[in-house]
Order: sequence, then structure tokens, then C-alpha cells
Amino acid sequence: MFFTYLRRELRRRRKAALVVASGLALGIALVIVVSSASAGMQQAQGKVLELLYGLGTDMTVTKAAPPPSEGGRERPRFNFDAQDGDETQSSDIVMPQGFETLASSTVGKVADQTGVAGAVGGLSLSVLKVDGEFKPGEFAPRENTSGGGGGGGGTGGPQGEVRGGGANFDVNSYTVYGTDTAHQDLGPLTSSKITDGRTFETTETDAEVAVVDSAYAKEKKYKVGSDVTIKGTKFEIVGIATADSGDASANLYIPLKRAQTLSDSKDKVTTVYVKADDSQQIAAVKSAVQKNIPGTTVTTSADLADRVSGSLSTASDLATSVGKWLSIAVLIAAFVVAGLLTMSAVTRRVQEFGTLKALGWKSGRVTRQVVGEAMVNGLVGGALGIAVGVAGAYVLTAVSPSLTAEVGSAAAGPGGGGGGMIRAGGPAGQAADKAIEIALTAPISAATIALAVGLAVTGGLIAGAFGGWRASRLRPADALRRVE
Repeated sequence: MFFTYLRRELRRRRKAALVVASGLALGIALVIVVSSASAGMQQAQGKVLELLYGLGTDMTVTKAAPPPSEGGRERPRFNFDAQDGDETQSSDIVMPQGFETLASSTVGKVADQTGVAGAVGGLSLSVLKVDGEFKPGEFAPRENTSGGGGGGGGTGGPQGEVRGGGANFDVNSYTVYGTDTAHQDLGPLTSSKITDGRTFETTETDAEVAVVDSAYAKEKKYKVGSDVTIKGTKFEIVGIATADSGDASANLYIPLKRAQTLSDSKDKVTTVYVKADDSQQIAAVKSAVQKNIPGTTVTTSADLADRVSGSLSTASDLATSVGKWLSIAVLIAAFVVAGLLTMSAVTRRVQEFGTLKALGWKSGRVTRQVVGEAMVNGLVGGALGIAVGVAGAYVLTAVSPSLTAEVGSAAAGPGGGGGGMIRAGGPAGQAADKAIEIALTAPISAATIALAVGLAVTGGLIAGAFGGWRASRLRPADALRRVE
């Protein structure tokens, strides 16, 4: 009879322990998966923002361009000569795009601000090239039928029409970025890798050399050693750069001084790229730059993150809100269930604990016994939860579902300074309404595992607290009531 009771009691305890451990495991596994997925989404958002910034850049400093009605840039004008006979003509317009230019001295002022590790200036240019033939027409006089001798409301000159004239032009537009060859660790070119040829040498500050984006090189059939002409200046292509993801920041990269010369922007830049000493001090650096260098717009990655939409943004919002609160709800439920089950188990063991007290066990010793058993159940649940959570994160990484990030037109110029910019270095570095596909991963960090262990211990302590409180209230007389 006693052994039958003992076996039945052991089965009950195992079932109760399994339920407690399983509940904790479910909650901990959910926390691991949600935390890892959130980390993966943050990484994906970081990749999208790299397209707008360039690797290693914490913020950019620009100056919004006023609209033409308020003294902004005038519309470009092409000058062609209409001469007798067919003639092939070409005209280039090279001008800064997107932002108002800043004095190159601004780079030094930004670099002098507290918390700035480095600052580099760059010049974003748009090039509009027109090539074609202009054929002037022939003037055919018309016979005067007015009956007068050219007076009485006539024009006072020969009358007729132009026949056979016309023009056939090819318009090509592309973007050029002037990079500081002496400081190539910041700026848009850092978001691309040289896949053929070489990058700029530090001494090529005013050289007639260029690095071409691989997609543009394929379109125009450029290769290392080819020449490209910008506003009458021939540049030798020394390297082909491939963007890490998405579109490149510019079609062509040339030395900054040469870009300033081509666009008549001597000692001017459109963007200052800034690296902070500490990522936690970015907000403070932003405030300092805005205060000490008035008239500028400082944009950080956090400012741009709100402008990225699409399924990546939706999934991130769900993981942050729904996923977080679901994890908390499951954990609370698991902790409460664990506590109630432990209390129920203690109640069923009244005879056992009452007898132990009758034999001289103190209430503290009985409580420690219950808490110890609950801690074991919590650690077992934690181990199971970590195993299930890691497996879930691994499956998510293996599947790598594709999410889209849409960079809307608002990203084409913070502070209203976009100016219709298509591609350029800095925050305006993306075409309006450009969709980018990002593969989602779920990286597991040591902090996530530490959090899981902490939750397992917490769950065991809560369950032990419930059970210990119930055990401490047992009296030896309670054991006698259960004796059959």
C-alpha cells in the first residue's frame, strides 16, 4: 500500500515538474526567438541605412537648397551654335545636386566639435550631357499677295517659312561624387567594394582618374583603362566598384578637387560625413554641431530610420510591439502557473512535510527544500527553453525570409533639401520610392542567452516563493489529519 502511494506520488511530482518546466521553456524560447528576430531586423535596417550614408558614418551635415523662387539654383541652360550645314555638337552641364554647397572650412569646424572622431567632405554632382546634330532650316520666301508694296500692316521685311530644319540629340544624365582621396574611410564609396582595378591613391587629390560603379560600367561597357569625358576633361577609369547592396551612391567617383573644378565649386562641398567617438553620444554631437554651426542640417541614422517603410518596417513594428508584449504575457502566465502548481504540490505533500516538522525540521529548512526543488525545475525549463529558442532562431536564419524596405521620396533630402536628387552620397543617397530586398536573419547574442538564464532563475525563485510560503504554514498536526 505504501509503495503504491509512493509510486503515485512520484508520478504526480514528475508531471507537475514537467508542466512547470514546459511552461517556463515556452516563455523563454519565445523571448529568445523574438529578441533574435528583432536583432536581425535592426541589422537589416542598418544595411538599408548604409545605402543612404556609407559605412562607418554616424551622421551627415548638409545645407538645404532654397527653391528657385527664393534665390535657389537657376535652371541649366545649354548653348548651341546654329551654323550652316550639319554639325555634331556636345554640351555638358555639371552642377552640385540636392543640397546647397558649404565652404570646405565647414569640415574643419565639424571635426573640432566635442565627440567627433573624424569628418570628411564630399561633393555630389549631377551631369547632364547632350550630344547630337543640329541642322538649320532653309528660308523659303513667300510671294507678297497683299497688293501693297510691303507697307500697310506688313512686317517690313521678307516673309516666308523655314523648311527642313531640325535637331537630333541624345541626352545622358548621371551622377558624380567627388571624394577626398586622402580620407577614404568615410563617405559613400565605403559602401562599395573594389572588384576590379584599384581605388584612389592618397596622392591623387586632383588627378584625372575615376572609379566607376559596376552597374553603370556594365551599362556603358566601361572597363579598367577606359576613358570617360566629363565637361571636356578625360578621366581614366582605374577601378570598378560594386555596391554592397542595392544601388550605388553615384555612377562615377572622382577626386574632390577635380569635382570642384568641373562644377565651378572651388573650396565647396555638399555633404560633411561625421564619425562620432562614441555611438552613445551621437545625439549630443548632433546638438553641438547644430548649435555651433548655424544654418546646417544634421541628419543621423535614427532620423532616417523613420523614413524606411515596407514589410521590413512592418515586421519590425510587430516584433517590437506585439512580439514583446506576447513574450511578457507568456512569461507572466508561465510564472503564475509554476507558482500555483508548486503550491498545489506542497499541499499534496502535507503529510510528508508535517511529519518532517514533527521530526524536528524547522520551517526554514522545509522552505529551502521546496525552493531548491523549484529552482531545479526552473533551470530545467530554462535549458529546454534555450534549446528550443536557439533551434527556432536557427530555422529562421536558414529560411531567411525576404523583406522589402522602401525608401520613399522623403529620403531624398532631409529638411526639405532633397531638390529632386536621384543618387548622391549621404542621406539623399537613394532614388525616391526605391524598394530594396533584405534577407532576414536571427542572430543570437550572449546577452540574449544571459537573459534566458536570468528568466529561468527568476521563474524558479517565483515558483519556490509560492511553494515555500505554503510549506512554511504547515503544522505537524496537519500530517495527522492525512493519515488514513
